Amino acid sequence: MPPTLASLLHHSALRLTVRAGGDRLDVPVRWVHASELADPVPYMEGGELLLITALKLDAEDPEAMRRYVKRLAGAGVVGLGFAVGVNYAEIPKALVEAAEHEGLPLLEVPRRTPFLAISKAVSAAIAADQYRAVTAGFAAQRELTRQALSDGPEGLLAALASQVDGWAALYDASGAVVATAPEWAGRRAARLTAEVERLRERPAPASAVVGAGADGGGEEQDRVELHSLGTGRRPRAALAVGTAAALGTAERYALHSAIALLTLTTERSRSLQAAEQRIGAAVLRMLLAGEPDHARAVAGGLYGELLDAPFRIVVAESASPPVGQGVPVGALTRPTAGALVAADTNGDPLGGLAECLESAAARAGEAVLVVPEGERLVVLAVDGGAAEAACGEFAAAVEGARAEGRERGRGDAPVSSSGPSSGDEDELVVGMSGPAGPIAAAAAYKQAEQALSVARRRGRVLVGHEQLAAGSVVPLLADDAVRAFADGLLRPLNEHDATGRGNLVASLRAWLSRHGQWDAAAADLGVHRHTLRYRMRRVEEILGRSLDDPDVRMELWLALKTTAAVGE
Repeated sequence: MPPTLASLLHHSALRLTVRAGGDRLDVPVRWVHASELADPVPYMEGGELLLITALKLDAEDPEAMRRYVKRLAGAGVVGLGFAVGVNYAEIPKALVEAAEHEGLPLLEVPRRTPFLAISKAVSAAIAADQYRAVTAGFAAQRELTRQALSDGPEGLLAALASQVDGWAALYDASGAVVATAPEWAGRRAARLTAEVERLRERPAPASAVVGAGADGGGEEQDRVELHSLGTGRRPRAALAVGTAAALGTAERYALHSAIALLTLTTERSRSLQAAEQRIGAAVLRMLLAGEPDHARAVAGGLYGELLDAPFRIVVAESASPPVGQGVPVGALTRPTAGALVAADTNGDPLGGLAECLESAAARAGEAVLVVPEGERLVVLAVDGGAAEAACGEFAAAVEGARAEGRERGRGDAPVSSSGPSSGDEDELVVGMSGPAGPIAAAAAYKQAEQALSVARRRGRVLVGHEQLAAGSVVPLLADDAVRAFADGLLRPLNEHDATGRGNLVASLRAWLSRHGQWDAAAADLGVHRHTLRYRMRRVEEILGRSLDDPDVRMELWLALKTTAAVGE
């Protein structure tokens, strides 16, 4: 404990006596200052014990003393020491009454007690308190280290909460709560998710002081300190510490030790990350080469369990900057869609996707294999597991943000109805295979690539292989080459119709839609069937193709559907 006025009064060598403010002696004394100025306030910081002899004060003037003492109390001076036997034989009544009125402790300093002795006593007490804080901090560091080694982050949090006489919580990069100590702090910590997300947006290392309401109403808020964890550009986790008051020196030492230990826990070394990535890439290459047994041997305990159950292969691409040296798997939790959009991957969508899937898998205790390859990301995830679900959530969040952006810019530029805009083509696209095992990994990879191609053509963020047969094939052909072929094939018919000599294009569409049934197609057009037969002969003459050929019928029908889609 720092020195207080009460401890100075109990110091037998100082022989101090209380003359006023005896009910406020438990206030800590930050320093001792002697001044004979009529107004020493400009030179005070607050928390001082001021020593005077009243050399330049009219200590017997009640009005002057009221002003003097009021100024001192307003500046945060915790006590006033008056030396008797120097300029005044005893403390003037005016000063005593002024001190009593303001509630400022007034101490009588005997003639034989020099001010220097009081200063030395306070200085020694402060030094002793700091030494105790440092010693306690080192002891806390040893205890936190022991708990981290034996019980992991949960044990460390429990030790930290005990050290600061409060609670502690660990969050993942999305702001979700990973662990708390004590357990009752879970709901309180969950209220800070938005604050943790905002902390993530700031350059690391970052910290903030916020409030978290207690459970139930009417109680005062905790004082909560938030600290980012990690050494990279993006924090990997965050630590919250809630206490009833500001942390002392010893508690501050304990907090800093916890931050360092948790950083080591959540931020693995770059060499270890690179080694795991090389193993993952080797396992993937062996699976795709049809060597599942070798892949299982190399995977070992790191990825082995992933190959024991059906998995899905995810292939993602982006024109944005490639994934860096990997995203470490920390003690993270399942992110929410809102958090994924908020994270927005800092210009690195593949890195954001990798972090999302690894976080979800780590919380669920699943294995996940993530291999970054330049502007492509390949992932093996447990079928029906947390990583697969997180991939869907991530895609839905990005899809929503993309749609919102297009809606805001709708009036600025036309949006083609035949496919994704050029801006979308540069954004994240993901293809996911169906469930597969190690033997069928190559086929699953091909499925993922096919789904990826469809996702890019359809302007979707994520397409699963099961979705490839859903809907029409026409949108898959909606690119410039197909549209050019359709326009070229139908151009002679359109030029004929433009002269007003008949409606061959509409007649051809009706005839093909009725599978060559003359009466039904003629009825749709409102013409006689002989007229329709004449028009179909003209189509054959103009195009130089026979409508009896099923390939010609197919090409003409697709050309009509493609041009119709462009015109819609």
